[in-house]
Amino acid sequence: MIWGLFNKKPQQGQATPEQGKGLFEGLRKSSGKLAEGIASVFSKEKLDAAALADLEESLIAADMGAAAAARISAPLAERRFNKEKGLDEAREALAHEIAQILKPREGALDLSSGPKPRIVLVIGVNGSGKTTTIGKLAKNLTDVGGKVVIGAADTFRAAAIEQLKVWADRAGAEFVASSQGADAAGVAYETVKRARDENADVALIDTAGRLQNKSELMAELAKIIRVMRKVDEDAPHETLLVLDATVGQNALSQVENFRSVTEITGLVMTKLDGTAKGGVLVALAQRHAIPIHFIGVGEAAEDLQPFSADTFARALVGLS
Repeated sequence: MIWGLFNKKPQQGQATPEQGKGLFEGLRKSSGKLAEGIASVFSKEKLDAAALADLEESLIAADMGAAAAARISAPLAERRFNKEKGLDEAREALAHEIAQILKPREGALDLSSGPKPRIVLVIGVNGSGKTTTIGKLAKNLTDVGGKVVIGAADTFRAAAIEQLKVWADRAGAEFVASSQGADAAGVAYETVKRARDENADVALIDTAGRLQNKSELMAELAKIIRVMRKVDEDAPHETLLVLDATVGQNALSQVENFRSVTEITGLVMTKLDGTAKGGVLVALAQRHAIPIHFIGVGEAAEDLQPFSADTFARALVGLS
């Protein structure tokens, strides 16, 4: 994995062979479910109306959503497939059409330019993988020489603070925290101040994600941002929304809910290795014009991978 803070960034759409292999394995549940649905569809040289309807149903069942399924299926009606190699050709064609939806959302998280420290606010519902994502980001950044400060502004849960401390120690990152129930905005303020005082490269700030009471969450996030701006008037420079792939289509409503609370500059999709619902990322790309920065396909820090539309699309249909 190449991280762009101090090293050359990968070109858009490119991934190392190790990333591709890891993603292929990580998406095995999703690709397996999709393969079951499409195997019988491509038994003819040309798809008839019934076969196209079956294909759309298979894509919808893979959590891609009706709009994306229709968009992917339509161009295939004009294609002819070799009877002997129909399934392989179909996978290649499907991967191409899926990638066309994903490519406009492909965007590296650039932490190498702009103000220093780069302040990154991480949001998402509790249990989505926010804390783990912050830890992995910190580990990958410190591994390439970055100086990172982590702020535990999810003061609602003691477990979140403890878990983040473990990741901070593992990454060799500075850690700012308070007790459970403390003022989250105060922790965010201290994190930004510490990052500035110590000339850090990046400040990563965790937040609570209690969407069931959106008005309280909105007020808390607004306060966090207002207080951080006492140190840096442009903070936060990035706001990353972390989504759990295992919730499937519910991820779409989470994006809509958080967009009503605050601006989102990028998405991170976690837990893709633990679900057959990986197609939901296609539905997200179809509906929301937000860059997808990272995907998570395992527990290790290196399993948080920069998003590549082509690599993801091929892995999703079972092509290594």
